[in-house]
Amino acid sequence: MTSPQGPTPANAPRNDSNGPTLPPNLPDPEIEPRSRWLPSLVWVIPLVAALIGIALVIKSVSEKGPTITISFSSAEGLEPGKTKVKYKDVDIGSVKTIRLSKNLARVLVEVQLTKEAENFAVKDTRFWVVRPRVGASGVSGLSTLLSGAYIGVDAGRSPDELKDFVGLETPPPITTDQKGHQYTLHGDSLGSIDIGSPVFYRRVQVGQVVGFSLDKDGTGVTMQVFVSAPFDQYVGSNTRWWHASGVDLRLDSSGFKLNTQSLATVLVGGLSFQSPPGQAMGPQAANNMTFRLGSDESDAMREPDGEPLRVVMNFNQSLRGLSVGAPVDFRGIVLGQVTNIGIDYDPKTRSFTMPVTMNVYPDRLGKRFRDTAPEPGSFAGQQLLQQLVKHGLRGQLRTGNLITSQLYVALDIFPKAAPVTVDVKREPLELPTIPNTLDELQLQVADIAKKLDKVPFDEIGNNLNSALGNADKLFKRLDTEVVPEARDTLAAAKQTFGSAQATLQQDSPLQSDVHQALQELTRTLQSLNALSDYLERHPESLLRGKSGDK
Repeated sequence: MTSPQGPTPANAPRNDSNGPTLPPNLPDPEIEPRSRWLPSLVWVIPLVAALIGIALVIKSVSEKGPTITISFSSAEGLEPGKTKVKYKDVDIGSVKTIRLSKNLARVLVEVQLTKEAENFAVKDTRFWVVRPRVGASGVSGLSTLLSGAYIGVDAGRSPDELKDFVGLETPPPITTDQKGHQYTLHGDSLGSIDIGSPVFYRRVQVGQVVGFSLDKDGTGVTMQVFVSAPFDQYVGSNTRWWHASGVDLRLDSSGFKLNTQSLATVLVGGLSFQSPPGQAMGPQAANNMTFRLGSDESDAMREPDGEPLRVVMNFNQSLRGLSVGAPVDFRGIVLGQVTNIGIDYDPKTRSFTMPVTMNVYPDRLGKRFRDTAPEPGSFAGQQLLQQLVKHGLRGQLRTGNLITSQLYVALDIFPKAAPVTVDVKREPLELPTIPNTLDELQLQVADIAKKLDKVPFDEIGNNLNSALGNADKLFKRLDTEVVPEARDTLAAAKQTFGSAQATLQQDSPLQSDVHQALQELTRTLQSLNALSDYLERHPESLLRGKSGDK
């Protein structure tokens, strides 16, 4: 190696400008070229990244569950890629896309479930949107105020798989994992009941209403209720159900009635059940067993009525105060209720009658009557009815409450009632009626009023005014003509009385003459008395004379 100063000795120290000074007498390093068959390290990083990506894709594909579509009426609170699907607050999927249905009536939400949630894609699984709600069962979904809405799930148990679902608009009141029994109730009216309304047993909430529907014939309402375990053990075959909705305030022919179960029933209504007092509840009711729903507790606790007898009564008086549902009473026992009130015109008599239709339950007359009475409609039953009518069976309207003037129909025996005939084959059966005592009194008062109305009070008044005028004229004439003459007459009479008094005084001549005459008359009477005594003793003297005169 040479330098600008000349050749460098072999043993001189060598100075390399690109590195440190090498010691002398060291051999030159041998540089071998790098092998060309090994790849460069720069390609390792993309390769590793590609492998990781493939692994993530494989993992993502392996962890994906089925894709399902849920139909909702609205997509309120739902966002693709953000809204989760949760079961018991555990994420089991997420919303992928949201689109409208072809008819624009529904919203189709495409949901990607996880691998662990593939068992949720079955026929009876239910989905709904969880958002803040205020309902009959309380306030729910408050946690979504901060986290946002999500789709709730109730796991199904069906073995049939399904990809398209119709979501619920409200959360289901009962989920499949809750223990208890469901029952069916049939009543005349829904009242104030709604889904989520509470069910009470001895004023303890033990369940809730889970559904209701109107009967196909429109005559009633069918409800589904759920009683949670362990309270479902108190529902037996003899259990009675009734409305305990709100405040039950009644003002009818029986007076005031107030009944309520709790404050919750005042706000949202409710149902209640219990066995009749003194009776066993019977075997535990099976799932989906059907019960009758009473309008109130007294209606529910009443013994089974059997088949009702449809009866009509025609009244010839005002029905003001009588309403549908009014009781039909027999000596204090309610035998039925009024079902219809009408009016009918008779063209023959040209008069109106007021027909009242009612349902009467003969079985309420007692066990002995049920055991001995013939079947209604049979020949023996028709004869029994004719005998009862012959003995005075009649219907009568009576006032049940003087404050409200509410009326009810009373059935009773009136022995003095006028005889009538009844057509026992007519449908519905028509029973005779009789007016009540108050109505008879009103008729009598009306008859008296009619008679008084015929009295000519105006003519009598005119005659009386004329008589009073004549009397006034007479008094004036007496005062002007008769009174002066009466004074003169009184003066003359006074003078006459004075003369008579003077004549009758003791020292007056008349009085002395009269006294002397009376004395002579006395002596004469004494002589006649002696003569009569002598003749009585000596009657022969009338012929012979006195003995001393011979």
